[in-house]
Amino acid sequence: MSSKAARIRKFALLCAGALALTACGGGAAEKTAGAGDKARGYPVTVASCGKKAEVKAPPRRAVSLDQGSSEILLSLGLADRMVGTGTWTDPVLKNLAKDNAEVERLADRYPSLERVLAKEPDFVSASFLYTVGKGGVADRAKFTELGVPVYVSPTDCAGKDNDGGGDGKRVKTLTMDTVYGEIRDLAKVFDVEKRGEKLVADLKGRVAKATDDIDASDTTLLYWFANSDAPYMAGCCGAPGIITRELGAKNVFDDTREEWPQINWETVADRDPDVLVIGDLTRKSQSAESAAAKIKFLETNPATRNLTAVKKKRYVLLSGQAMNPTIRTVDGIEQVAAGLRKFGLAK
Repeated sequence: MSSKAARIRKFALLCAGALALTACGGGAAEKTAGAGDKARGYPVTVASCGKKAEVKAPPRRAVSLDQGSSEILLSLGLADRMVGTGTWTDPVLKNLAKDNAEVERLADRYPSLERVLAKEPDFVSASFLYTVGKGGVADRAKFTELGVPVYVSPTDCAGKDNDGGGDGKRVKTLTMDTVYGEIRDLAKVFDVEKRGEKLVADLKGRVAKATDDIDASDTTLLYWFANSDAPYMAGCCGAPGIITRELGAKNVFDDTREEWPQINWETVADRDPDVLVIGDLTRKSQSAESAAAKIKFLETNPATRNLTAVKKKRYVLLSGQAMNPTIRTVDGIEQVAAGLRKFGLAK
């Protein structure tokens, strides 16, 4: 038996006991780039949330396991080098829809490890540590055992403590520079660094345009991602914090560094924000996912119907991805800025 076959057989046993070898896939990182296996400048090594991801050649069979990561790869023009995606909360960006349609969606939520490995990936990317940890697709150690490099976005670990449960706590305030760093990392891995710099420049230009001459320093915001029973509200320093700071506004829960603390409605009523920024999600894993469901709750619940923002219908609707640290955070900046101007709350 070849060493490659032995590794795959061993991994198949880890995956599913008596599962056939073909179900877990084979080849993995060893079928990377054909004639380009010894491409100039490789191997390339990038930091991956406390570990290193070493890529021996430009990936040809990449699987991205979170929507944020998928949309970066698609924005870099890499659809022809992607063989699967997973974990979607929203429709894909319209300008990426055509390319995205060419890439197989392995699952709307977490695809099984077997299904990912059946695509024989030579590179796996994720936006969140959880996705490649217990409860997600699989621990990244299972991928690396087969020689499949795993890249996890720095937005989920740089200056962030994920050991305390929940969605973690920001030890350092997140900025768009970390998102730009993710773009540059992935562009370097795929040897498309010029495309990466162009994408970063485009995003920076949009931020500058959206925030030009805006002053919302007298305006308070609340970000509600999901769940009406124990709602997840944004703390100070994740992606919503980027939006808030860029516009000069104030988050009513900027006194917590938790990423998405669950806060009761009585506390929300006490803070009485000027504007409610609410997630308009298409997934169906918790209560009040869509904006319509959130607004119905806000306007009928005794604890929320008298909020200033509710009575004045000051709602800004964002995709779930815009409220995560991704390229869509720029969409969030643009949309919240437009909302504040519409409400007459930005000078």
